[in-house]
Amino acid sequence: VEDESPCASLEVIEQSEEPIVFQTIEGEIRRGEGFDDSLKRFKVRGDIRAQLIQAFSGTLDFRDLKPKDRYSIAFDGDGKLVGCTYESDPLNIYRVFKSGEGYVAEKTLIPLEVRTERLDGVIESSMFETMVDLGEGAKLIYGFANIFASRIDFNSETQPGDRFSLVFEKYFKDNEFVGYGRILVARYEQTKKAWEGFHYSSENTTPGHFDQEGEELGTLFLRSPIPFGRVTSRFSYRRRHPILRIVRPHLGVDLAAPTGTPVMAASGGKIVFRGWKKDYGNQVVIRHANGYKTYYGHLSKFKKGQKVGHEVKQKDIIGYVGSTGLSTGPHLDYRISYEGVFKNPFSIEFKPKSVLTGEELVSFLEERGKLTRLMDVPDDQKVLYVKRVVLGRDKDIAFL
Repeated sequence: VEDESPCASLEVIEQSEEPIVFQTIEGEIRRGEGFDDSLKRFKVRGDIRAQLIQAFSGTLDFRDLKPKDRYSIAFDGDGKLVGCTYESDPLNIYRVFKSGEGYVAEKTLIPLEVRTERLDGVIESSMFETMVDLGEGAKLIYGFANIFASRIDFNSETQPGDRFSLVFEKYFKDNEFVGYGRILVARYEQTKKAWEGFHYSSENTTPGHFDQEGEELGTLFLRSPIPFGRVTSRFSYRRRHPILRIVRPHLGVDLAAPTGTPVMAASGGKIVFRGWKKDYGNQVVIRHANGYKTYYGHLSKFKKGQKVGHEVKQKDIIGYVGSTGLSTGPHLDYRISYEGVFKNPFSIEFKPKSVLTGEELVSFLEERGKLTRLMDVPDDQKVLYVKRVVLGRDKDIAFL
C-alpha cells in the first residue's frame, strides 16, 4: 500500500551498542510516470533523487519501467540515503548501495531451481487446448509449435488422436514457477508420419532443433505466420467471394484468429509495402531472397517501429490480425508469390536452413542419444532431474 508521506515505515535494526533507526519508502510506479516522477510523489529530496538516478544509470534501463514495478528506499536517522532496491519482476531486481565515496548499482543474482520435465498428450480438439488442459502455459505451447513451424501447419494439419511428447525446462524461484527454459526434445506423431526435434548448439552452430539426421527443422519459410488459427479459405482459382457473391480467384489462404493475434514474418526480408491496400485493408508486403514475396492482409494494426525499407527476420512480429478491408471477420489473408506468380503456401517445399556435417554431425548424434534416453523414462515420471543455477552468473540460462 502506498503512503504519500516520505516515511512509509520504520525498521529498527539492533546492533551491539544502540539501535539504528532506518526510514524506508515502499513505492510503486504508476501508469504514465517515470522513476523520478514517482520519487517526487513521495517527496524524496532532489539530491537523493539525483543520487539514485545516477547510480542506476547504465544498470537499469529507465525506458523499460512498467506500472506496478516496485521499489524500496532506505534512509539513515539523518535522512541520508542508505540504499534502494528496484524490482520489475521476480527475475529482475536491482539495488543501489554505498561504496567508497559514492553509490553504485548492480543487478541482483537470483538463485533458481531448474526442473527438467516430460510432457505427453493426445490431441482431442486442438494442441493449444490439450496443453492448457495439461496445465501448461502459452509460451511453452508456442515454443513447441515454433519448432515444427516449417514442417507442419497446426492450423490445418492436426487431427484428433495425434500425439505429442516433449522434454523441457521449468525455472522456479523459492518453489514458485517463473518461466520456461529450453525445449530439449519435441515429438509430434500422426498415424502415418512423425516429426522429432533435438535441441543442439555448439561454438560453430547456433542453438536450434534438428531432426534425426542432423537437418535443421527450420526452413527458409514458415508453414504459417500464425501458429494457431483456423483455415477458413484455401488457395483456389475459383472461389465464391463471401461478400461480393461472385466467383473469382483466391490466391492465398485465410487464417481465422482473434483480433490482435500477432502475425509473424514467414521469412527474413525487406518490407516493401505497409499501408492500406483496398480490399486487403491494412497490408504488409515483404520481399525475400530468390524472387519470393509474402503478403499479409486485413491487419488490425501494424507493429510499431517498422516502416517500408525495414529489414525483418523470420518470426519477427509485423502486425496483428484484424478485419480491415473487405472482410467478414477477423482473419489473416496470407499469400506468397515467386517471380510474380502466386503459389499455394501450403504446398511449397523449402530446404532446411542448415545441415550438420563432419565433426558437428558426430557431436550432434552423441547429444541426440542422450536426449533420446530422456524420452524413454517411465510415463509416470514427470520430473526427470533437478539442478540449481544462479541467474546473472550462469551463462546458459535461456527463457522462452
